[in-house]
Amino acid sequence: MDDPEELQRAVVQAMREAWPDLGGAVADVSEARRMVGAIPELGPAPEVDRVEDRVIDGAAGDPMPIRITWPVTDHARTGPASVRPVVVYLHGGGWVLGGLDTHDHLVRELTNAADAVVVSVDYRLAPEHPFPAAVEDAWVAVHYVAEHAAELGGDPGRLAVAGDSAGGNLAAVTALRCRDEAGPPLAFQLLICPVTDSDLDRASYHQPEELQFLTRAHMEWYWEHYLADPDHRQDPLCAPLRAGDLSRLPPAYVATAEHDPLRDEGLAYAERLAEAGCAVEHHCFEGLAHGFSNVSEFLPAAKEANDAIFAATHRALWKS
Repeated sequence: MDDPEELQRAVVQAMREAWPDLGGAVADVSEARRMVGAIPELGPAPEVDRVEDRVIDGAAGDPMPIRITWPVTDHARTGPASVRPVVVYLHGGGWVLGGLDTHDHLVRELTNAADAVVVSVDYRLAPEHPFPAAVEDAWVAVHYVAEHAAELGGDPGRLAVAGDSAGGNLAAVTALRCRDEAGPPLAFQLLICPVTDSDLDRASYHQPEELQFLTRAHMEWYWEHYLADPDHRQDPLCAPLRAGDLSRLPPAYVATAEHDPLRDEGLAYAERLAEAGCAVEHHCFEGLAHGFSNVSEFLPAAKEANDAIFAATHRALWKS
């Protein structure tokens, strides 16, 4: 298929067929999770140096799985690689779906491209554990990684948070908490198509859905399951764009996609960060839809976007 737009349409259609129809027939959470878990692997996983699964104490005292991924060693690119940056990665899935396995391919790409130790977090999911459970688990994970960075072969002075979609939301919120609650200092935040607001009426929510994977109906379903109390929609720890002060936050890279309902709120967050004096780089990837980072094996434009995003992460963490 030579036409990039036609290829994009085909990939979006395939994603829709594999993903539960959250705005339609499939409303049951367990069935939605079953369908997401049954999505086939995206081809061979990128080779990394090693992977280790651990279980730590979550915010509620319950066991919380994490996955630590170390990159393939490349001394020529970064010099001696005994001490690397450490990235805490928070997966997407609307705070309801997803886990360590659904984002393993993406995390491996990030690990190698950023030459960083990446710690993925299997935070508690809604609706069984509504807001702020995922926020609290992300907070605990960042503290754990900061305290164990040296053991992991990482540099606690180059600690970053990252995430896509709902995970981007949790990464942004964690950065706010680290600033306001004397948390571990962060060197960087990577936000890929992040949820930053609870307003579903921005212009990007009303674009034609032909090229969109994520829809307004999907986001309504996610928000309904994430929040036990609708009034939490105004809470900055739920919608970070509603924070009164975005100054003194770590440098950020905000990636948005042209065909994504979340596009405008991601742009608004990047603009607010810049207005507050934070170092921020924003890029809207034309022709791509929400979730592009997970389909880089099938869509050349998505691979190019991932390469750009992860290269920016490498520059920020290695100052190169």
